[in-house]
Amino acid sequence: MRAHRGDHLVVESRTADGPRRDGEILGVHGSGGEPPYDVRWSDTGHVALVFPGPDAHITRPETDDDGR
Repeated sequence: MRAHRGDHLVVESRTADGPRRDGEILGVHGSGGEPPYDVRWSDTGHVALVFPGPDAHITRPETDDDGR
């Protein structure tokens, strides 16, 4: 798993009816974009150091019409 600041970490629920959790990656501590990450969770605003498990993946933010 490799990420950059501004990417989003998404953690899928372990149960079919459980909530999905996501947050913005504010910091990357591993070399080459590897974990751990500082993540601000969207549901609470809390910032935590996260070591993602196999139920997590990275998404990139959408670009605007200018291609940014």
